[in-house]
Amino acid sequence: MKIKIVCVDLQNDFASPRGKHYALRPSVSFIADTLMPFLREHSIKITEIISDYRQPRPGDLGDCCNPGTFGYGSQIPDDVKLKPVWIKCMNSPIWTRNNIGDPGREPGLPYQDPKAFTKWLSSLVGKPKDLDIVVLIGLTLDCCVLSTAQELRWRGYKVRVLSEATDTSSGSRKEKSRMLKCPPFTNWARSISWSYLRAVLRKTNSGPQA
Repeated sequence: MKIKIVCVDLQNDFASPRGKHYALRPSVSFIADTLMPFLREHSIKITEIISDYRQPRPGDLGDCCNPGTFGYGSQIPDDVKLKPVWIKCMNSPIWTRNNIGDPGREPGLPYQDPKAFTKWLSSLVGKPKDLDIVVLIGLTLDCCVLSTAQELRWRGYKVRVLSEATDTSSGSRKEKSRMLKCPPFTNWARSISWSYLRAVLRKTNSGPQA
């Protein structure tokens, strides 16, 4: 199997106790303590989507993940990810803005650029016909991970979510368990376990490569 892993919004504002929108989410420690060491051991690199949530963002009054601040920082180490990362400014990854990710310049209004996102996917993740599955990890299952799953599925990718490596906004295990089994999540993706993914990557030795 040819598999690529994409991480969504594992940034300090969501994943660190010092972050603006922190909640205790077990997936954060799983990614750091279990998944990252496995990726290093097997020379597997992943791709990453992060957010620039500065204002202005019509329809959303939140302001976090400001470039140049602690909250913007990613918890995915540089040695296990491919670059460039994709930066979005709304829940769906097709939304971008002028000066996105630039801490020294004022951000523009959000706008959609699906062609640019498709180009990034094709370059770093691969085209749907060349992959067996895309595995999503990160935060959160009821927001940005779900939106990313939708965008990937609409482009023809077979999408899976690693259950141990994501959480809902609340961090509730019961809430996550329910969501993984029901629509709308199941309309766009299926969940897989770490034991399954680990076995497949070990057996094929063909995980995401640099």
